This record gives sequence, C-alpha cells and structure tokens, in this order.
Amino acid sequence: MSNAIEDVLAERARQINQEGWSVDHDDEHDSGDMAAAGASYALNAADQLHPYTQGDGGNAQPVFWPWDAQSWKPKNPRRDLVRAAALLIAEIEKLDRENARQENTETIT
Repeated sequence: MSNAIEDVLAERARQINQEGWSVDHDDEHDSGDMAAAGASYALNAADQLHPYTQGDGGNAQPVFWPWDAQSWKPKNPRRDLVRAAALLIAEIEKLDRENARQENTETIT
C-alpha cells in the first residue's frame, strides 16, 4: 500500500478517534456536506500548486465550504489532499449506509 493511501486511512481514523466524527456524527450531516468539504480542501491544494485554479492564489475559503468559517483550516497541498480524500471516503460510506437502509426498507415492505 502506498504512503498516500496509508495517510488517507490514518486521517480517516484520526477524524473518528480524535475529532469524534463517528458514523453517527457523519450521518447527521446533510447529504453532500462532506463531499463539499473534501472538494474545498482539494481545490485549495490545487490552488496552492497552481494559483490559477480558484483564482485567489491562496487559502481563501471556497464559497461552497459547508460549515462555519472557523472550521476552515487549510494546511499545505499534501495535507489538504489527504484530508479531502478522507472526507470523500466519509461521504461515500454515508451513501453506502443510506443505500443499505433503503434496500432493507424495500425488502421489508
């Protein structure tokens, strides 16, 4: 497994274990919030690597950041990409849980 994948999985574990962003916490977010947050960090990294991506040349909070301004904490391109990937995994896992619940409901009815 590459260092990048290990770091993304470690970040996801950190989000759960240190930040308390459990499955239940994730499920409380509106659909797409974690994807928007991940996209925000990915876009910030892209902007740091190539300043014409977003057009501001730096750590500006994207307009589609789903949470309050205090929670926007960009670091450096690699760290932001790791966090972006972990947030995207969280959103995918949330979708998988929602789909499983829907399938179980359809099976019962």
